[in-house]
Amino acid sequence: MTLDEATGPDRSFLFVLGSSRADGNSEILARAAAAQLPADVPQRWVDLNELVLPDFQDGRHENAGRQSGETEELLRQATVEATDIVIVSPLYWYTLSAQTKRYLDYWSGWLNVPGSDFKERMAGGTLWGVTALAHEEHEVADGLVTALHHSAAYLRMRFGGVLTGTASRPGRIRADEQAMIRAKTFFQGETPLALFPYEEGADAVA
Repeated sequence: MTLDEATGPDRSFLFVLGSSRADGNSEILARAAAAQLPADVPQRWVDLNELVLPDFQDGRHENAGRQSGETEELLRQATVEATDIVIVSPLYWYTLSAQTKRYLDYWSGWLNVPGSDFKERMAGGTLWGVTALAHEEHEVADGLVTALHHSAAYLRMRFGGVLTGTASRPGRIRADEQAMIRAKTFFQGETPLALFPYEEGADAVA
């Protein structure tokens, strides 16, 4: 796995590209947002299409001694070493792409490796999303947003939200002026601790 990396002391971003098309609209939008990060903040970019990564097999109750492959282990290390993880996925059938979902499924396996500290290392980090969709009405991406938000809540991560833009044909995201403007300040937004809806209700009552 090849990772493009910069150097910096406090924060480090991992951009996970989950489109089935190289240089897709979601990636263009993500790179526009990433260009606004300070030069000393490390950025790693990984394209899931370029990885030899089989479909996730949930063997936590049958095979506790499962050994991860080299690619999986490199991906796991990149994930836990980042303070900020940015899921870059187009909206496919109103949710995450298959490549992206497979990556998140691997998180389940990493949680259950004997002696794993995956959940502890992920806690306190920040999860972000970037997606391009064909609709002008961005609320149709709520399923994708919920999936990422609840994943962050489970791991006690912060959630920076999802940057959305309208585009279908290659490169058309650049014509979405509002999306490109939002990209300039996206990573400056608030990142509250992600909470499940039932936790938010409990806090309100308390």
